[in-house]
Amino acid sequence: MQPEIDLFAILPEDKIPKKGKILISEPFLPDTFFNRSIVYLTDHSAEGSVGFILNKKLDLKICDALEGFESWEETLNMGGPVAPDTLHYLHSLGKHIPKSVQVDTNIFWGGDIDIIRELIKKGRVKSSQLRFFLGYSGWSPGQLERELKENSWVIATIQSDIVMTSRGDDTWKKVLRSLRNKYRAWADFPESPDMN
Repeated sequence: MQPEIDLFAILPEDKIPKKGKILISEPFLPDTFFNRSIVYLTDHSAEGSVGFILNKKLDLKICDALEGFESWEETLNMGGPVAPDTLHYLHSLGKHIPKSVQVDTNIFWGGDIDIIRELIKKGRVKSSQLRFFLGYSGWSPGQLERELKENSWVIATIQSDIVMTSRGDDTWKKVLRSLRNKYRAWADFPESPDMN
């Protein structure tokens, strides 16, 4: 007889946070901001963790929200519940943007906003190279580790183009279905366990 598999027990190797990885929320995480979310970690250390929700679009275009970005028709994303009145950005423009922080091979965080504005005005930036977020997701020292012990998140790696282009509500399901392990089954669970 086959041993029973607990679909919600996250394996220890899938609980190791690191910058450049993603957090995938478990299907029934009862949190307004993080329910069925994917968070890209831009920093993780003993001082805490910082990341941005990849799959929560706001109903607001950047050209309508920011001065000097009139030609940028992309939507703003909700980065998380911390400091929701602050602007953050991820990009793949690397050395072209001074003061950027390299997160992964092709992904950078922040940098000189005036240079970004100029590159957009000159038409030298594609939508797949730049994402804007209002607010961010933050964890104090030890907080993320506690949530991982509670099986709230599974940690995975995805390609940089998915980080830069995945903006829809279906991203959570798409990323889970791309995994080659038991977490794929999470994508098929209903929003509420009562709906079975």
